[in-house]
Amino acid sequence: MASLVYNSAKRDLVNGTIDLDTHDIRVLLVTTGYTESAAHDFVDDVSGSECTATNYVRKSLTGETVAVDAGNNRAEFTADASLTWTALGGATNNLIKGMVVYKHVGGTDSANPLICFIDFPSDVQTNGGDVTVTFNAEGILQLT
Repeated sequence: MASLVYNSAKRDLVNGTIDLDTHDIRVLLVTTGYTESAAHDFVDDVSGSECTATNYVRKSLTGETVAVDAGNNRAEFTADASLTWTALGGATNNLIKGMVVYKHVGGTDSANPLICFIDFPSDVQTNGGDVTVTFNAEGILQLT
């Protein structure tokens, strides 16, 4: 579940600029050098702290859905259960803190709006192994 929803994303979700189940939604990994801020707007606000490990790439979400959870009085954004980055290796400065979800519109990072930051329970060191992120069964993002 999201640790932080960016302020601009709140606006864009309400006005329809971001449609979670039809737009191209992607994720990137950030290192411990990233300090999350609700005031961040676009990927270029976080890209300076993006993971640079060998074999690292940004990933597209698949199977995105938005549904109402009437029992909990909320809407939930979900996607396929997990993402795996294979054989991430590199320097010790690639201690991964979490994941940023954003809307990919193309062009430069200054054009791709941020949606939310998900803080990992513990930092993950890139050491040549796979890094798998499994999404919360209650959704990536919940709106209450």
